This record gives sequence, structure tokens and C-alpha cells, in this order.
Amino acid sequence: MKKGRVYMWTVVYMAQSKEVADNMQDLLSKEGILVKLRPINKNRETSDDYYEVLVPESEVEEAHSVIIEKGY
Repeated sequence: MKKGRVYMWTVVYMAQSKEVADNMQDLLSKEGILVKLRPINKNRETSDDYYEVLVPESEVEEAHSVIIEKGY
């Protein structure tokens, strides 16, 4: 059995919709950064969906640079 690489994931952005989260994921992926999304629900009364955008700990600085460069 092959062992996969284990990453420590860090939140680099909180998106207030699935659309924004998907756009952020596409943006970071195009820059060669591993990305995953984690849905959370911050306001159960209005059921607004929020998403954490996570990258491996080793790519946090690069992800932040891309996010700032693209104006998010």
C-alpha cells in the first residue's frame, strides 16, 4: 500500500457563498496551489452558507500573495 502525503491544512479565506469559494479555489489552483473547501454554517437563522478555503500550511504565504494580488 502506498502512503500518501499528509498535509496540515490552514484557512486562508472565508467565502460568503459557494460561488466565491469556487472562484477562489479556481484562482489558487491555477497558480499551482493545492486547495480544498470546507462548508460551514455561520448563521443558522438565515442559513447563509460560508466556506473555508484551505491550503497546506507550507503554501499559506504564496496563497495570501495570490489573494492580495487578485484583489480579494
